[in-house]
Amino acid sequence: MKLIGNGIVAQSGGPTPVINNSVYGVIRQWLRLKGTGTLYGAFYGIKGVLQENFIDLSSQPGDIIEKLRYTPGAALGSCRYKLKEEDYFELLQVFKKLNIRYFFYIGGNDSMDTADRVNKLAVREGYPLNVIGIPKTIDNDLPFTDHCPGYGSAARYLATTVLETGIDLKMLINNTRVAILEVMGRNAGWLTAAAALARREDGDVPHLLCLPEVPFNEDKFAAEVERIYRERGCVYIAASEGLVDEEGNYLTATNSKDSFGHVQLGGLAGTLKTLVEKKTGLKARCNVPGTTQRSAMHLAARTDAEEACMVGEEAVKLASAGKSGLMVTLVRDDNEEYRCLTGCIELDKVANREKKLPVEWITASGFDVTDEFIEYLRPLINGEIEIPTKNGLPDYVDLQPERDPIPEKLPVV
Repeated sequence: MKLIGNGIVAQSGGPTPVINNSVYGVIRQWLRLKGTGTLYGAFYGIKGVLQENFIDLSSQPGDIIEKLRYTPGAALGSCRYKLKEEDYFELLQVFKKLNIRYFFYIGGNDSMDTADRVNKLAVREGYPLNVIGIPKTIDNDLPFTDHCPGYGSAARYLATTVLETGIDLKMLINNTRVAILEVMGRNAGWLTAAAALARREDGDVPHLLCLPEVPFNEDKFAAEVERIYRERGCVYIAASEGLVDEEGNYLTATNSKDSFGHVQLGGLAGTLKTLVEKKTGLKARCNVPGTTQRSAMHLAARTDAEEACMVGEEAVKLASAGKSGLMVTLVRDDNEEYRCLTGCIELDKVANREKKLPVEWITASGFDVTDEFIEYLRPLINGEIEIPTKNGLPDYVDLQPERDPIPEKLPVV
């Protein structure tokens, strides 16, 4: 039965280049439904809902909404905040106060857990509420979906970075002949593996991929670096920040954790640089792109942006049809020409679960990926996005131009 009331959409976790396309899709489909109420956007994720920090998205000018399609970062603001037990009941009170009957949460593994808990609380308390999760993550590690919106654009940016810095390494004659690129990805090597797209001919960079799915062995790694240097005269390494040793411990874990209990990582490139120089005598340099991997709208893939919009639209369609407790998924069509359709999966099957890079897509050496992986990934990076410019730079939109960009109470990171 269709619920009469208002809706909230919020963003959570690390942004992607196309995360705002999902917000755009939610807004566009919401406005198509005649007789629906107000669609609120919550600033700074679930924290914004608790603090009643909202914007009325359904009444924003059309040109502002259109620019969401070309704007990177989280236009609504994001956070990493694990709700406490009492927060869930407070959240429900906010929903009741504003007559919220639809809740759309854009995020990754932890966000789907939050959405699942909100849905189950509403059911337990007898409050009619339709909750739909909308996937996003450059890590591509959500299960039950062919891939995640945001991954294709991040993969394209990373492969381009490897291609360009690889040319720099090859064509500059100096003593530094090893380059190490530190790639985002805590427990899954999807993004690191995307560096392989940079190759145009046999022997092109990257020469080594260090994936978190493969336990890291210092001696084996050093031997590969020496072998490639003898053959190529230079070595390009793309390595995941989440590399683990043979006991399963992170190579570069810090003493701090985020609110979800995840160990903070950092410094992997420097660790490998020290290792290379100590064990091989070769000089190495580090490249650490950091958050540029999830912010590069100028290299976003049109396919990725369109699919991010599509899952936002599908979320509203599911909710308006009376569905709840689901996450939208992407389902690859079996036709020869690439096409993705939408599906859905129960939130509790996705929450706090990760999809690793399949072992059959990793070569026997453990330092590369197979052609099957390249065939899987290549369609996801297709298409260009024409970004409006102003004074020679991208003309991005700010949904809160008159607000202090820092909320009164900082989100927990």
